[in-house]
Amino acid sequence: MKMIRSLFCAAAGLLSLAAVQAQNPQQPLQISGVYPHLTVFNEGDGIPCKGDGSETGIGAVVPWAGKLWMITYSPHCPGGSSDKLFSVDNQLQLTIHPESVGGTPAGRMIHRESNQLIIGPYFIDAAGKVRVIPPTLMPGRITAAARHLEAPANKVYFYDMEGMVYEADVHTLAVTKLFNKPVPGWHGKGGYTAQKRFIITNNGEHTQPDINPADLQAGAEPREKEEVGVLASWDGRRWSIIERRPFTDVTGPGGIYGAPDDKAPAWSMGWDRRSVLLKLLDGGKWYTYRLPKSTHTYDSYGGWYTEWPRIREVGNGVLLMDMHGLLYNFPKGFSRARSAGISPINTHLRYIPDYTEWNGRLVIATDETSILQNPFAGRSQSNLWFGQLSDLQQWGVPRGWGGPWAGDAVKAGTVSDPFLVSGFDYRVLHLSHDAKGPVSFNIELDEKGNNQWKLYKTVIVDKEGYGFLLLPSALPATWARVKVNTSCVAGAFFHLANKSRAVNSALFNGLAGIEEAGKAMAALIRPAAHNKNLQALFLDGGKKQYREVNEQLSFSTPVADSTAAMERILALSKDFEADEASVIIKDATGIFRLPKTAAAYDQQLAAGWPRGKRELESERFMLNAHGTLYEVGRESGYAAIRPITTHRKAIQDYCTWRGLLVISGVRQGAAADGHVFGEASQGLWFGAIDDLWQLGKPVGTGGPWKNTRVKAQEPSLPYLMTGYDKKKVQLTASRDVTITLEVDVDYQGWHPYKKIGIKAGETVEHVFPEGYNAHWIRVVADQDCEATAWFLYE
Repeated sequence: MKMIRSLFCAAAGLLSLAAVQAQNPQQPLQISGVYPHLTVFNEGDGIPCKGDGSETGIGAVVPWAGKLWMITYSPHCPGGSSDKLFSVDNQLQLTIHPESVGGTPAGRMIHRESNQLIIGPYFIDAAGKVRVIPPTLMPGRITAAARHLEAPANKVYFYDMEGMVYEADVHTLAVTKLFNKPVPGWHGKGGYTAQKRFIITNNGEHTQPDINPADLQAGAEPREKEEVGVLASWDGRRWSIIERRPFTDVTGPGGIYGAPDDKAPAWSMGWDRRSVLLKLLDGGKWYTYRLPKSTHTYDSYGGWYTEWPRIREVGNGVLLMDMHGLLYNFPKGFSRARSAGISPINTHLRYIPDYTEWNGRLVIATDETSILQNPFAGRSQSNLWFGQLSDLQQWGVPRGWGGPWAGDAVKAGTVSDPFLVSGFDYRVLHLSHDAKGPVSFNIELDEKGNNQWKLYKTVIVDKEGYGFLLLPSALPATWARVKVNTSCVAGAFFHLANKSRAVNSALFNGLAGIEEAGKAMAALIRPAAHNKNLQALFLDGGKKQYREVNEQLSFSTPVADSTAAMERILALSKDFEADEASVIIKDATGIFRLPKTAAAYDQQLAAGWPRGKRELESERFMLNAHGTLYEVGRESGYAAIRPITTHRKAIQDYCTWRGLLVISGVRQGAAADGHVFGEASQGLWFGAIDDLWQLGKPVGTGGPWKNTRVKAQEPSLPYLMTGYDKKKVQLTASRDVTITLEVDVDYQGWHPYKKIGIKAGETVEHVFPEGYNAHWIRVVADQDCEATAWFLYE
C-alpha cells in the first residue's frame, strides 16, 4: 500500500492539498490506508429510535456484484434508523442506496442457490438490484443470517439482538417469526447452520432479569455470576444449551456461504473472566479451547463493547480471527484432529466489526467515533481501512494473557482446557493454590495440534503458594493444559508476548518532541456537530484562532466563530497526579501508579496541561499520561489499563475524525510529509489509530515508593507491570528490612513473587527473568522504614 507523500515544502509553510493531489491526480486522498471521503455518517435525531445517530458502526462489509457493500448501525434501533446501505465502486465512489431502512444490522451471508447477497435486511442480486424486508415486517436488530434446516434453497433464518428468530423466503421476502426468545441471554450476535443444527450466540445479560418464561425453549435466567450469554442450537425440533458464557461469532469453513456439507465443523468464539473461548463442533460433539485476551475493553456484563468479532476468509483460503484485541491467522481445516495453525499476527486498537478482501486489498471496517456518553465528539462516524495482510505486521506486537484457571475450584486429576501457546516468544505460566500442603502441577503439551499430549514438566508449589514457569521460546508446543494432584482452589494463568519489532517513528516526525526547542502548534480539536468538518481552536500564547478542516484536509476560517463553545466543551484538565515516584491515577476501579518518562512532563505545556483521557474508538478511551499513551476500557477502567506507546511528543490534544487519528502538537516549520496538513503556523497530524504502535514500545521509570516512609506489612499502591519488556527493580531502605514483591497476574489477588533482604543504606537490584510479566506489582516491607522501590522498564 502506498501512502500519499509530499516531496517538498511549500514556500508559505505546509504543502497545500492541491500540490499533494497534483502529484497523485488519479487517486483520492489517502492517509495510512484511510480515504477521508469514504467516511459514513448517520443523520440521527432520536427519531424513530432514541439511539439513532449516537453511534455509526459499520456492521458488515461484503464484495458483491462488482462493488463493496456495507451497512451501518445505530444502537437500539429495531424499527429502523437513519443508517444506510452503502456501496463503493472500483473508482472508490461512495453510493447511498435509496432502499435503506437503517436499524442495527450486522448479519450477512451469500445465498448460493438464489445467488443473492443478504446483508442486514437487504437482498442484493448478481446485478446489484436491491430489495429489502422493512422493519415493519421484520422488526429487530438483525445480527445474523443463516441457511435453513429444511428448505435451504428457498429460505433463510434471521437472528436478532433481542433473541428473535425469523425465517424468510429468499424469492418473495415473506417473513415468519419462529421464536420470540428461545434461549436466555441478551445482545444476540452470531447465527450459523452446521451439522443439521441452527446455532446461535449472545454475549450478555440484563442487570434486571426480565425474560418471559413462556418464551424460553431451553435454559433459564442466570443462576450465578458467570452465567452470562449463551451458545445454543436448534435441530428443528428441540433447543439445546451448549454453554452459558458470552459468545459472539459462529461460523465454519464455508464462511459467509454457509457450511459446504453436513459434516463440516463449526467454530464459535466467546470468553469468560479467564480467557477467550474457542468452541469447536466436530462429529456432533463440542470441544473447548482457550486463547489469550490482549485487552479487557471488550468485556461487559451486558454484552456491549464487543461488535462484532469474526472468523472470516480474506482471499485465497486465508482466514483471520479477531477477538479481544488480537488478530490471528486461523486454519481453514481447524478440527479436533488438526488444531494447529492458529498464530497471532498483532494486537490492535481499531474496533473491528468486519473485514474482507476486495480488489486485492484487505478492507477493515470500524466502529470509531461515537457520541455515546462522549461530549468531546459532535457527530458519530466511521470509515474503512485499506491495506495488505503484510501491513498488519506493523500494528502492535502480539501480547496477551489468560489461562484455564483463575482462582477456580479444581479437582485432583482433572485436566484443564487446552490453552494456546504457539506463536509467542515469551510464555510465562503463573501457578497458585490454597491447599494446606504442597501441590504438584503437571504441565502437558500438545506439540502438533493432533490431540496427542505429553507431560512436559511437574512444578511443585508450596502450601498456599505461588510459582511460575517460563516455557522456552524454542519449545515446540501448540496447546498447553494443566492438572493438579490435590483438589484445591488454583490458578494456572499465562502471560504471553512476542519480541519487539522495528518501528517507523518517522511517521511522526511532524510532531514536536517534548524536549525540542521551539513551540508546538497547539490546538483543541473535535469532530463538529453542525457539519462533517473537524473543528480546531489553535492556541498560540494568549492568541486563539478557530479553524475548520474539510474532507480534503483544507483549512478554512468559518464566518461563525465557535471559540467559546470549543473552550467550554474541550476544557483541558489534568487527569492524573504525579509525585517524585510515579504517576497516580484513580477511578471507580481503584488507585494505581504508572511509570514516568521525561521530566518535562512534570510541567504543563505552553498551552496548558495536555489532553489526558479521551474516547477514540467507540466506548474505548486513551489516556495520555507523562509521555505514554494507554488504552482504557469504559467498564474495565484503570484496573485493566494497558500501555500502547511512549511517544515523548508534545501532544496537546487528539481525536478520531473521518476514520483518521488527528493529533495536535505539530512542531513549527514541520514539512508536509503525508501526515502533516495545514498552514504555516497551524498544522495538525493525520494518520490511522494503529500507526501509534510505530512511535515505539512503552518504557519508563518510577515506582510505588521514593524515599517514602512506609509502615510494616502495609502494601504499596499497585504499580503497572504489563506491557513492558525488559524490567528490573532497585530497592533501598533506611534500615535492615525484608521487602516482598507481590504480583497480581489474573485480577484474582496478590501472590508473593520474591522476598529480598536489604541492608540499611544499600541498594539491591533484581532483574526480572526475560519474558516474565504480570498485570500489577506492589511492594511490602516487614519493618517500618524509609524506602525506595524503583522500577526501570526498557
